[in-house]
Amino acid sequence: MFKPTIGPLIGHITTNHARILIRGDYQSNAAVFAAIRYRSSGSQHWSKGTFAKLSALRDMMEVLTLNNLSTDTEYEYQAVWFSPMNPVHTVHSVAELPLQWPREIYRFRTRSSKALQPRAYIVGSCRYLRMTAGIASLPHLGDRIFASINQLIEGAQPPISATLMTGDQIYVDDLNLIAPDREYKDILAKYRAAFSQPNIQRLMSTTSTYMILDDHEIEDNWPANAGKSDHELYRNAMAAYELYQVSHSPAHSLTTSGQVDRSTLKHYWYQFSDGDIEWFVTDSRTRRNVSASDRRILDEAQEQALLKWLINSPARVKFVVTSVMFYPDRKLHGDDAWKAFPEQRLRLLETIRTRQIKNVVFVSGDVHGSLTSRLTHSQDPDFEVHTIVSSPLCNSKLLPYAKASTFILDQPLVRTAAGDYMHELTSEVVSKDNFAHLVVETDQILVNYHDRDGKKLQTISLKLR
Repeated sequence: MFKPTIGPLIGHITTNHARILIRGDYQSNAAVFAAIRYRSSGSQHWSKGTFAKLSALRDMMEVLTLNNLSTDTEYEYQAVWFSPMNPVHTVHSVAELPLQWPREIYRFRTRSSKALQPRAYIVGSCRYLRMTAGIASLPHLGDRIFASINQLIEGAQPPISATLMTGDQIYVDDLNLIAPDREYKDILAKYRAAFSQPNIQRLMSTTSTYMILDDHEIEDNWPANAGKSDHELYRNAMAAYELYQVSHSPAHSLTTSGQVDRSTLKHYWYQFSDGDIEWFVTDSRTRRNVSASDRRILDEAQEQALLKWLINSPARVKFVVTSVMFYPDRKLHGDDAWKAFPEQRLRLLETIRTRQIKNVVFVSGDVHGSLTSRLTHSQDPDFEVHTIVSSPLCNSKLLPYAKASTFILDQPLVRTAAGDYMHELTSEVVSKDNFAHLVVETDQILVNYHDRDGKKLQTISLKLR
């Protein structure tokens, strides 16, 4: 039995359910299986194994589900792949084999349903891992920050509920001017290299990880820069994205038997909850309409779902993830973010304001700089929205960091007949590799920014109402 080549990667977790991704390896024409067994921490008795047959059609990878778990409980688990000598084995027959499980044990915790309980998250984006001739160049640089995240998680109180990776987990186009990757096999190789580095692999094996794509999962400034010959690129990039980032997410529903339903995938955006805190993770990249007649960064169905959630959700805190910045706007290159879709942005803001929705926080990355900002209304003292930006986890030397001068801060975000939407920075702009550690307490959200060595750069308090 072998350690997974990718994973184990813990994806979506609820109070009684967990999804774990495992990738094995090719074994000529032999059958290959993945397996997991688990137990509650402190118990001596392992569950029966959960098995899945791996297929080259899915890059030797599968998401296994654990169901009927106990709420707010720490579990230990083991995850392996293997190839039995008998080529006719099935997922049912391998369960009867006398398997020799390894010593390595991983852990995860199911969600708590308790309200007003402090919860914490890690947020980051833009992890550059340059590939040269199919090989990661200086991979330890792209993996270094995850060692610091792991160190923080080990002693964190409250425990970290989840890691949010809000875009550019890989750079398909890292050598865009020289030799951009377009073939499916090359894009898969990027995911394998990115997700198999030791520190990120350790992080994802113990902490629930949620992902959403941004442009570099496809091509810089997609779809504005899309050419007539990019249909195959998009198809290949999305196929790889669905395997490595969507497969373990809530975007997939479950079958009646509790397995991930791969037969239908209606969209990439999704929601999840953590007690009285809820997250709506938007797809602000693949459903864009850049035509002049009906400009949208979110398609109509997604916008309506987001508005319905904002209005009807009883969550105490509502986090909205959008890979590109909701505000403030950049002076240059802002047309790739919400700045270029002002009507749709205003519809969301007016809904939040007129419906008096409290504690809405927009979370994003993309700009290679981190900051917090507060949005108010000149005629409505009850309106307040915050944004938290965390980027990058690892920058390329070819790309600049954002600074305070990058953003338009000396004029209202929007002027309307009912008043102006005014914004201000509530933090310094971090212009180095970093990640955000969010702690949601009863009356505030603490935003802690840390550099790649784990040093705390600043802490910002966002008051809840």
